[in-house]
Amino acid sequence: MLGSRNKTDQKTDPRNNPGSFAEAASTCVISSGTELEGIFTSKENVRLDGKVKGEVKCDSRLVMGETGKVEGKLQVGEAVIMGTIEGDLVVHGSLTLKSSARIKGNITAKLMAVEEGAVYNGECKIGSSAGKS
Repeated sequence: MLGSRNKTDQKTDPRNNPGSFAEAASTCVISSGTELEGIFTSKENVRLDGKVKGEVKCDSRLVMGETGKVEGKLQVGEAVIMGTIEGDLVVHGSLTLKSSARIKGNITAKLMAVEEGAVYNGECKIGSSAGKS
C-alpha cells in the first residue's frame, strides 16, 4: 500500500506483552559455557545458563536455566530457578523452584512455589518479613 511502512505485528512484538521475559531490552544473558568469578551485579533482568562462582545480586528478575549454576550467595528481586545453587538464596519477592532445581543452602523469600521434583537442603524462611532480610 502507498504510504505504509513495515510495521511490527502488535501481537507478536515482545515489547507489547508485559508478561514476556523478552520484553526487557536490557536483559543480561549469561550463556551456557560461560563462567564468571567474583561479584556479579545487575539492576536489570538476568538469564543465567552459565556458571558463577561468587555472589550474584540482581535487583530485578533472575531466570536460571537447567545448565545454570551458582556457587555462592544470591540476592534477587524475584527468581525462577531450574538449575543448581550451592549457597544461600535471598529473594525479596516471589521464588519459583522448577522440577529440575537443586539448592544446597538456606532460602529466604517473600513467596515461594515448588514444583514436584525440585530439591533443596537447608533452612527455608518464607513470608512477608522473610523477603526483607
